[in-house]
Amino acid sequence: MSQSNKDFLVELGTEELPPTALKSLSDAFTTGVEAGLTDAGISFGDVTSYAAPRRLAITIEALQTEQEDKEETLYGPPAKIAFDADGKPTKAAEGFASRAGATAADLQTAPDSHGKNAGKLMIQRTIKGKQTSELLGDIVQNSLDKLPIPKRMRWGASRVEFVRPVQWLVMLLGNTVVDAEVLGLKAGNTSRGHRFHAPGEVTIAEPLAYQETLRGAYVMTSFAERSALIKEQVTAEGKKLGGEAIIDDDLLDEVTALNEWPVALAGSFDEDFLRVPPEALVSSMKEHQKYFHVMKDGKLLPNFITVSNIESKDPAQVISGNEKVIRPRLADAAFFWDTDRKQKLESRFEKLENVVWVNKLGSIADKARRISALATRIAGETGGDAALVQRAAQLCKNDLVSQMVFEFTDLQGLAGKYYAEHDGEHADVAAAMVEQYMPAFAGDELPATQTGTLIALADRLDSLVGLFGLGQIPTGSKDPFALRRASLGVLRLLVEKEIDIDLGTLIDWALASEWKTAPKADTKATLIEYMLDRFSAWYADENIPTGVFQAVRALGVTNALDINRRVKAVYEFSKLDAAESLAAANKRVSNILAKNGGDTVEAKVNGELLSQNEEQVLAREIAAKQQALEPLMANGDYAAALNELAGLRTAVDAFFDNVMVMADDDAVKDNRLALLKQLQGLFIGIADISVL
Repeated sequence: MSQSNKDFLVELGTEELPPTALKSLSDAFTTGVEAGLTDAGISFGDVTSYAAPRRLAITIEALQTEQEDKEETLYGPPAKIAFDADGKPTKAAEGFASRAGATAADLQTAPDSHGKNAGKLMIQRTIKGKQTSELLGDIVQNSLDKLPIPKRMRWGASRVEFVRPVQWLVMLLGNTVVDAEVLGLKAGNTSRGHRFHAPGEVTIAEPLAYQETLRGAYVMTSFAERSALIKEQVTAEGKKLGGEAIIDDDLLDEVTALNEWPVALAGSFDEDFLRVPPEALVSSMKEHQKYFHVMKDGKLLPNFITVSNIESKDPAQVISGNEKVIRPRLADAAFFWDTDRKQKLESRFEKLENVVWVNKLGSIADKARRISALATRIAGETGGDAALVQRAAQLCKNDLVSQMVFEFTDLQGLAGKYYAEHDGEHADVAAAMVEQYMPAFAGDELPATQTGTLIALADRLDSLVGLFGLGQIPTGSKDPFALRRASLGVLRLLVEKEIDIDLGTLIDWALASEWKTAPKADTKATLIEYMLDRFSAWYADENIPTGVFQAVRALGVTNALDINRRVKAVYEFSKLDAAESLAAANKRVSNILAKNGGDTVEAKVNGELLSQNEEQVLAREIAAKQQALEPLMANGDYAAALNELAGLRTAVDAFFDNVMVMADDDAVKDNRLALLKQLQGLFIGIADISVL
């Protein structure tokens, strides 16, 4: 069949789409359409997606206009029961032919080359490919049905559901409108322009004219193009103000999703507001008004940059309007700042008694007291200042009941820091108000102070123990309390801050706190296992082979700092030429010992029974390595210890090449097993490298 290709366009017009979800909706829509075409066996060329506040669109170049014909073989009942003694087809044969849309004359018997179907009735037929235009409606509809929309809405009397009411549908194959209906809309070739600059209908002549046609109607359909333009304009406005516009990626995406024809404009606010912590002003401008702020020499300027969705003939009016809108927002922040400072941060603790942290686990005040007890105990082991830790724990959650944090939730911790500084608290205590939330995400900074480190560690351990104690263990994609992130935070704090305390010990200390609901009996074991699994993911992200971590995990070590040192040492060892040979030898040793008593084999070698040169050499090498490793192991220098053990390769290879371990003489055999037990002991003190 001869095939032809045409360009394709689909555009779904809606009320304003949710700005924070626009990119993800566009990507999912495009992926869904591509998958639908692929499943239908339709080839296509370049795909371009478009996303703007009122539309989702895709253009596809060189779309195959008709499916290929398919040859199909259908198998039925065995041929021996298909015809009676007179050679007439039985009901079985007629039924099979009918279901296949054929007649008895079309029936054949499958030859031996058809394998398990040999001897059965078969019908070979050609399935004619459908026109692509017949399939496009269902493909687009299915893609829209699968979009990640948590809650769909209906409008008017319609039973159709989507994230926003749909208003028009464009579907063109070449210059022809596709005869299809999607979300209750009949496809056409008319889109709509900018809501204010060009509110009328816009006819799209053919798919690849889509972008430029709508540009003429004041709509920039490309998300990436609008984003780049906004960034360029905002940067330029910042320079005009003598500073640098700070462009947050998430805010840039949101502003891009709000505008079809973006124009950046700069405004200002009263300098008196600069007495308020800059984070509060930035939060107010960013969260409420979607403004970009401007910095100079590390200080906030009394300016903002807004992005308008119109090209105004009088931009001064637009700027003035935005200045009027932002003033009460900033005034609120100033009011909260002034009001909160009239009351000392420590005086807010009592209010935490009435704020539930987690049902069955008590109030936030209860949590703060547990953090204090646990962090103080850790301080005693690490040389931390217990007095500072206790003070920080008493204050760390108090800003949660301040007016500032009630209004600007993203300022928790920061508000506490400013209030603590205002109250004259120790610098480390004030810093801990912010540092308790570090690290907040993968790759985030860790606390700079020891006090902040211990509060952050205790807070996460308390959450993990309390919630695991209730059986609230993350499963699949469900992790409502962000316990995966908390686990990784604990591991990073222990490893990168070099806190040499066993996980089991830390969990025991946390379990010893006063809990409203007693944690489950298996909390400790379950939590340790869960956290070690997070370690596995951590090393995978660092491209350290899984076997390296498993070699360490096999020992049952639960000290995070010690685990990390061992893993790094084993990883470097695994790169040595001797590593593969020694790992294989250890595997062989493990197998031999497992078959001959395993743990019951004593590592006591009788030198008089070492008759062969190779076993004598290995015994001397092992004795020398035992002596050399003693100080290295005492200092936890696993890298140097494994490097030392790499020198055993020659002696080990020679032993296995020339010595029969399972000698006929039981005394000789047992002595050689003891020698292998010694060899295994050298490595097993660091990791079970047989896992490598």
